[in-house]
Amino acid sequence: MLVISQNVSLDEAEIELSAIRAQGAGGQNVNKVSSAIHLRFDVKSSSLPDFYKTRLLKLKDKRISKEGFVIIKAQRFRTQEKNRTEALQRLQELIKSVAVVRKKRISTKPTQASRTRRMDEKTKRGRDKRLRRKVREND
Repeated sequence: MLVISQNVSLDEAEIELSAIRAQGAGGQNVNKVSSAIHLRFDVKSSSLPDFYKTRLLKLKDKRISKEGFVIIKAQRFRTQEKNRTEALQRLQELIKSVAVVRKKRISTKPTQASRTRRMDEKTKRGRDKRLRRKVREND
């Protein structure tokens, strides 16, 4: 079971994990050992609540395909087990990220007093700069 929140969890059968060979430089085992993990998760046919499904599918993320599959490739570690746990953890974080509802920003206007203070400060600053100028004699 992959626990998302107190009320939401995923069955391991819904997540398809397959071992593949990792990319990049390696030692003697690079062509022999399949230590990377390829995770596939079908959002549309999962047991997630509809709220999570719609938010996941609307997400602009390269890990989510047009067909509604979340594809994660974990190959950071040398062992298959560590890569497996990392892939599951990344899936969990992705699903948790859509659960957060952002607070809507309310645009505000500056108060009359703050506008007055701003204008007073500007005139004071202009006066100080004017006093610093060279005094020119009238001919």
